[in-house]
Amino acid sequence: MAEIQVYKRTPAEQKLAQRRAKKSMRDQVMMFSLMIFLTLVSFSMVVAFEAGVAGFSKFFIIPMVMLFAAVQVGLQLYYFMHMSEKGHGIPQMFMYTGALLGFLIPLTFVTIVWW
Repeated sequence: MAEIQVYKRTPAEQKLAQRRAKKSMRDQVMMFSLMIFLTLVSFSMVVAFEAGVAGFSKFFIIPMVMLFAAVQVGLQLYYFMHMSEKGHGIPQMFMYTGALLGFLIPLTFVTIVWW
């Protein structure tokens, strides 16, 4: 029976892996906190509008909520789908190309129909 060789990390490699894992976890928690904050700000803007607070119009709130949503989608793709790590070039290319086409095709049809 063939003997299976197990690769054992050196202490330096283990330390480096621990530092990378710690940084990755810190980044994940920070991005999660930022997304919760953006969600709360969006929710509070809508609640303030519905309550009739002066200074909030739907022409301000709708673009801001859409902007916050776009920021959250970008952060989720980049951090939670691990697009910030090396070796994800091809999936990134396909995702960004799909996002670009998903924006340009409706824009083209809207421009053709309305102008």
